[in-house]
Amino acid sequence: MGDEHAETARLLWRPHPKPARGPRPTLGLDRIARAGIEIADSDGLADVSMQRVAAQLGVTKMALYRYVPGKAELVALMVDAAIGPYPTAKKARGGWREQLEDWAGQLFTVFCQHPWALEATIGPRLMGPGELSWLERAVSALDGTGLSGAERMDAAVLLVGHARGITQQARAAGPAGNPEAQLDAVLGELMQAHGERFPALTAALASAARSGGQDQAWEFGLQRILDGLAALIDQRTR
Repeated sequence: MGDEHAETARLLWRPHPKPARGPRPTLGLDRIARAGIEIADSDGLADVSMQRVAAQLGVTKMALYRYVPGKAELVALMVDAAIGPYPTAKKARGGWREQLEDWAGQLFTVFCQHPWALEATIGPRLMGPGELSWLERAVSALDGTGLSGAERMDAAVLLVGHARGITQQARAAGPAGNPEAQLDAVLGELMQAHGERFPALTAALASAARSGGQDQAWEFGLQRILDGLAALIDQRTR
């Protein structure tokens, strides 16, 4: 393991001692991560800094550095605390499809609660035990389906990508409403003026408006991914 990841691995994977009891709880990695999460949830990841987390905890920045060496390690702790671990109270129910449908819905909820995690989980990085427990659950749901280990991993990545994409759209829409409805309204106005240039799109938007089919991006995409997996599993098990 490279030196740049060694400290992150130590912080993420070594057991965290519980803070001592008392009128003023001692500093600990879990408490530090939660303070960072509170800031990121309210103001975004860019506003998270060692100085601000220290102020949130009522300690000096130097005191914080005795626990966490820098922002990169702090963000890694925040991600693992915000995302995981996968809820162990929920027992696997139904077949692989029902299990993955439930899994994806829970992940989507987590991303909606902590949208800054989208930015924090881009690119190669070291994941903690909490986050990896989600991947473990998705891969294990596909045990016995005939899919290879690589295919089961790729299936999980597809579902994560769908959850990320819809969360990003919702985040871009802000508090004003769902992004699909806003986009459809704008496109509808454009098609009224330029519909002759885009006849297929105009017809599709009109059909969606009549059927009330807007704002189905999450469920539509999820079911199509699962349909594709079902077709592949059927091929493997014939």
